[in-house]
Amino acid sequence: MRSIWKGAISFGLVTIPVKLYSATEQRDMAFHQVHREDGGRVRFKRVCTKCGQEVPYSDIAKGYELPSGEVVVLTDEDFAELPLATSRHIDVLLFTPREQVDPIYFDKPYYLEPEAPGTKRYVLFRDALERSGKVAIVKVALRQRESLATLRVRDGVFVLETMLRPDEVRNPDFPFLEEDVEVRSQELQMASSLIETMTGDFDPSEYKDAYREALQSVIEAKIQGRQVVAQEPEEEAPVAADLLSALRASVEAAKKDGGARRRGGAKEGEEAKEGAGAGTRAKAKAGTRKSA
Repeated sequence: MRSIWKGAISFGLVTIPVKLYSATEQRDMAFHQVHREDGGRVRFKRVCTKCGQEVPYSDIAKGYELPSGEVVVLTDEDFAELPLATSRHIDVLLFTPREQVDPIYFDKPYYLEPEAPGTKRYVLFRDALERSGKVAIVKVALRQRESLATLRVRDGVFVLETMLRPDEVRNPDFPFLEEDVEVRSQELQMASSLIETMTGDFDPSEYKDAYREALQSVIEAKIQGRQVVAQEPEEEAPVAADLLSALRASVEAAKKDGGARRRGGAKEGEEAKEGAGAGTRAKAKAGTRKSA
């Protein structure tokens, strides 16, 4: 990984020099718009909607549209006069329990690596924060924009997660919230039972991106000149007549699925003793059953 920012965590009178890295990356397949007949790239021209002329990049400015439809044109000189946030410090403002920070505010995560002179202070602050069970609310300037962020510990490393402002989170103003929906106690009890039956440890590596894998197979088939075989559509599960029946059927299905996983795990253990290759195949079968 390559660092994208250097600065320091300011914790009281203590500073910890750090380097910042993007913690995530997009794995979506990237496509270009091309001419269907010869595969040539399709280019777009910057054309003014008023005069119809193609506009060179040097003549393009930023415009803010008013509710009336009029446009305020802002030039580079206008932006140059703004007080930009250029601080290289991650200022700790306060510490708060994790549960008080709604995940809907989280925007983008970054890793923080200590610079050599500040490694001991980094480890000390990291261990103290992890022991406290809290997160730090910080202020940081990235890409000329000042943002609130949280500072937490993950796998022994500080994670800085920038946050959205309150006015950037939409209010869920849906009509059903005003309706008086009656939920029977039996339905609530069965739903709770379903939740308990399906409760388990979350392992993100068990969940694959089936669409991306299928798309990759299509691309590889095109490259190798093979015929692309369409996948058979999956059969839809039958719909229960009423909510209570659906919940009861879901609980029974979850119990059967849990039993199958436990039997599969025992079988995996036996086969693992016979050889590494057999153990690998058993895990693949168990993973398929769990996905189903």
